[in-house]
This record gives sequence, C-alpha cells and structure tokens, in this order.
Amino acid sequence: MRRFIFAIAALVAVSAQAGEIPMGGLDTLPVADVYILGEVHDNALHHEGQARVVRAVKPKAVVFEMLSPEQAAKITPELLKDQTALGAALEWEASGWPDFVIYWPIFAALGDAQVYGAARSREQVRRAFKEGAAAVFGAGYGLDQPLPDGQLEQRKQEQFADHCEAMPLEMMGGMVEAQRFRDAAFADTVMRALKDTGGPVVLITGNGHARKDWGVPSMLEGVKVLVVGFVEEPAEAKQPFDFCVVTKPVDREDPCLAFK
Repeated sequence: MRRFIFAIAALVAVSAQAGEIPMGGLDTLPVADVYILGEVHDNALHHEGQARVVRAVKPKAVVFEMLSPEQAAKITPELLKDQTALGAALEWEASGWPDFVIYWPIFAALGDAQVYGAARSREQVRRAFKEGAAAVFGAGYGLDQPLPDGQLEQRKQEQFADHCEAMPLEMMGGMVEAQRFRDAAFADTVMRALKDTGGPVVLITGNGHARKDWGVPSMLEGVKVLVVGFVEEPAEAKQPFDFCVVTKPVDREDPCLAFK
C-alpha cells in the first residue's frame, strides 16, 4: 500500500509543454514504436483512456509497471476472458495496487498483445536506495552517469514533497536512485518487448515514470516514442508529456494521513 501512496502524488510543475487532447483524440494518435501511457493509479478514467489507446494502437506487446515478469507469465488467453480469475491468478488483491476492477479495461483491450511485467523485487529497489541504481542494474541507460546540474536537487525536493515531508530530506537521494532503477527496468523491458515482437509496444505506468524529461522516455534511444499523460484537474499548465488528457479527480483521502 505504501508504494501506491507514494505514487499518487504525480502532478508537479515541470518544464515541458504537453498538448491537451480530449478522450476522443486517443483514437488517432501519431504512429510510434513505443507509446508510454501515464496515469494517476487510482483514477478509473485514466485506465479507460489507456484501454482506448490500446484498442486503437493494437500493440504487439503491453508492458505493465504493476506486474512482475512472473505474474505476466501466468496470463493466458483463457484468463483474459475472466476478470475474477485473472485477478486471482495475479494475486492482485495482495499487491498494494488499487482494485483490479479499474485496471480490467486495459486487460480486456489487449487482444493478442503479449504481456510483459516490468516490476522488480522490493529487495532490488531497497538495494538501489542504499547502494545506487547502477550498483543493482549496471551501467546501462545512463545510470553510471551523474544527473545534470540542478536536476538531483529538484528531484530530491519533489520526492520530499511526494512523501509529505515526513521523511528526512537527506533520504531523498536514495529515493531518487530507487526511481532511476525502476525507470531503467521499465525501459529495458520495453526495449526487450520491442525486439521480441517488432512493436508497437505500450507501457502502462505512473505519470512520474512517464515524464519525458527524466523518466522512461529519456532512456529510450533509437526508437520513436510518444507519451500520453493522464492527469487530474486542476492540472498544471506545463506537463512533461507529448499529449495530456485531463480528467475529473478521484475523491480520496489525503495520502499524507498515512504518515501520521
């Protein structure tokens, strides 16, 4: 549950400008090798929009942040016909993600797409926090390079805010490394799916991982990437995506209450 609480604080002021489009615009997106679809995890409207993109794009592969490779391997055509059976097979209820019912539209839209799980173990994420992303993942995807001037401090401040300023600021460097590790894992899975299937590939992930300036898109080289962020109103004027779909917000409790 903690992973979800940390992830829903996804909207921050950023430097790239996204073109706002309505849900109907998702049916005619430009052609790309990889479509990265951000979300606020507990907003059902965002998953409906992602499912709409999947139906329109007809990808050869769909990569889920929410699934491990082992979970993805359990998915069969028969399970994709049964929402309850699929949720049980994935042990979704114990995963800490929002109710499976709001993610079901994406799975129902998969068609013949191959499913990939991009999640890494909690132990690996903890190691990245303590030892650095490169120590766990290796030197790929720029993890062995220092972040550009000013970016580390900005990301630490944003992690501090996302964690409700309930954890020491000194710990946020580790949180940034954990985020970089997960971004690299997602990017690596996307590239493997593209190589395996020829694409296009869709990545389902949180808005923080979908951002173009330093998220997964910034790690993908040599491929055409299109990013759609699903955000809640009132939305910041600047968003780090190619396109932005603004929806009504979910009525939720203050996530910072969990820290109290």
